Amino acid sequence: MPSIPPLKTQTPRVSTAPTAPGTGSHTVLTAEAALASAQRTLALEAQAIIELRDRLDGQFADAVKLILACTGRIVVCGLGKTGHIARKIAATFASTGTPSFFLHAAEAIHGDIGMLGGQDLLIALSYSGTGQEMLTILPAAHRLGVKVIALTGNEQSELARLAEIHLNISVSQEACPLNLAPTSSTTTALALGDALAVACLEARGFNHEDFARSHPGGALGRRLLLRVSDVMRSGDAVPIVLAEASVFQALEEISRKGMGMTAVLDLSGSAIGIFTDGDLRRLIERKGDIRSLSVAEGMSRNPRHISAEALAVDAAALMDQYRLNQMLVADAKGKLLGALHMHDLMAAKVV
Repeated sequence: MPSIPPLKTQTPRVSTAPTAPGTGSHTVLTAEAALASAQRTLALEAQAIIELRDRLDGQFADAVKLILACTGRIVVCGLGKTGHIARKIAATFASTGTPSFFLHAAEAIHGDIGMLGGQDLLIALSYSGTGQEMLTILPAAHRLGVKVIALTGNEQSELARLAEIHLNISVSQEACPLNLAPTSSTTTALALGDALAVACLEARGFNHEDFARSHPGGALGRRLLLRVSDVMRSGDAVPIVLAEASVFQALEEISRKGMGMTAVLDLSGSAIGIFTDGDLRRLIERKGDIRSLSVAEGMSRNPRHISAEALAVDAAALMDQYRLNQMLVADAKGKLLGALHMHDLMAAKVV
């Protein structure tokens, strides 16, 4: 990837506008200046990430090995702006197969360090590497046998020297024009945290199903985890008649259960047919007077069915393929277990 050329410092054009009496004046950026400022910020942060990429070395690989070897949890610790970044890194680890949580450095020295266990691994974030809260935590962590990976912008800092592994997140310039507010530096810290989490994800063979288990409330979780048995109607909610039942008995069952159909069973409980509103219309067109007819004379035989263990998303695809509003759920021998309506899948947000 080509590096970004050095940026020319440009002072945004501003205009001075009066405000309410007694409040002085404020500066207003033109649209052109605002756009130039945004481009400068993004370019500086992108350049910081490229520089970080280019200086990665064996220390990064060692950090990944240490994380993978951890039998406890990954505890990511920070304070202030880096604390917010540390919280995000911990969340990324946790959602990609590496048990992790965030520890606030200030709270840690007032009791929360008790959350650390001897099998855990500490990732400490401090750009200066001199924060007293973090330096107070390290001796206590080492007494527990906890190893430390430090992310700092100062290789000569005390935190860098006390840690088993140090990863350099230094930047040549913050995006803040005063070079004060953590901007480029927090971006590199976040990016490096993502790089660690993704490297561990790949090493563990973490896949779509694993991700879904960590996100059961999301769309992917519903697609990969929700089974037909989780959304189907069962028991008394399933409309059922025997093959000998009259058409009118079938219609009463359809009306009571509100699925627009009824399953038709033989005496063994196997589904031999399905009778729907459409089947009723076709039967009337064919026979005219249906008062003496059994439901077996109008049902659709050998109805499509699906296993209760099938994914709900597969049921939705099958129903869409054959333009079905309802589908029976049966075991391998054809015994009825439940019924599924397209509305059930919509309610579960599968479709």
